[in-house]
Amino acid sequence: MNVYHFKKGTEICNYSYSSNILSIRLNRQRLIVCLEESIYIHNIKDMKLLKTILDTPPNTTGLCALSINHANSYLAYPGSAASGEIALYDGNTLKDACTIAAHDGPLAALTFNSTGSKLASASEKGTVIRVFSIPGGQKLYEFRRGMKRYVNISSLVFSMDSQFLCASSNTETVHIFKLEHLTDSRPEEPPTWSGYMGKMFQAATNYLPAQVSGMMNQDRAFATVRLHISGQRNICALSTIQKLPRLLVTTSDGHLYIYNLDPQDGGECVLIKKHSLLGSGKMEENKENDLQSPLPQSYAATVARQSTVPSTSTMPGYSEDGGALRGEVIPEHEFATGPVCLDDENEFPPIILCRGGQPGKARRS
Repeated sequence: MNVYHFKKGTEICNYSYSSNILSIRLNRQRLIVCLEESIYIHNIKDMKLLKTILDTPPNTTGLCALSINHANSYLAYPGSAASGEIALYDGNTLKDACTIAAHDGPLAALTFNSTGSKLASASEKGTVIRVFSIPGGQKLYEFRRGMKRYVNISSLVFSMDSQFLCASSNTETVHIFKLEHLTDSRPEEPPTWSGYMGKMFQAATNYLPAQVSGMMNQDRAFATVRLHISGQRNICALSTIQKLPRLLVTTSDGHLYIYNLDPQDGGECVLIKKHSLLGSGKMEENKENDLQSPLPQSYAATVARQSTVPSTSTMPGYSEDGGALRGEVIPEHEFATGPVCLDDENEFPPIILCRGGQPGKARRS
């Protein structure tokens, strides 16, 4: 593993491991390197190795999740190769937190919310998604993605406000679940035949086997998206663009889809934009200009909650020379106390795209 200072173009450090690196996770406090049967925890400030978790259950996909909130730095990884047990580890105190019996079958997806207070999981069957409290491990929500077929969950992600949870798979449907507990304080509905049958059905679940009644009580998707393709891996994100909730879906064939999400009524999400990530830069720029709203001048301006965006020199948790050279320790004051929202146009690192067949030409985006 090589760690580079992106802006200075210098190598910070390099490490070698006993087997292939399957995944890497990091926040502003810890860097996690996941191998098939071990996990290495590094300190971001000086890249020193703090802890090695040995003899973990075989994890051929490198499945693990790290809270982006470095105030807790919780780490979740499979606690068993045969069942859906989750091992929760405190990356700051370097101690085991708890073990969660999440699913019957092996795990396929894990993700924390932005504050590290919730953890969502899915098994290899992909039919049920559960959300647990952290660090206690109590089950908070249980959602059913489907019943007819097993799927491979490829993306599981919370919205930044933790109100929604999105799951995508190798099928054509993307599911969005709303994290809310329904109360019984609603006004009494007028007596109708359908209402009477609904109450009878609810009461009957108390006399059914636990597995059957549990399935009936599982919440269904709040909103869905029907993709035009299936069988391909895709990655989803829930974001706020122009002060409105959006669903972003990136597919393995090189396309980015942006959908509208109705936060009140849900339902079928409407496609707003489609971008080709593999096309020429000129075509992408024209499509972007044709579809952009003239109101905001930048994406960062639309998602900023404050009236003005602080400069990079005063933004909490931002360092102009962030990172560390060999042996250099980053001062403690350069680390914020919680998740950091970056101005994407000024602070996200630029990406150099080299077009096939033209290695000499590059485009900065």
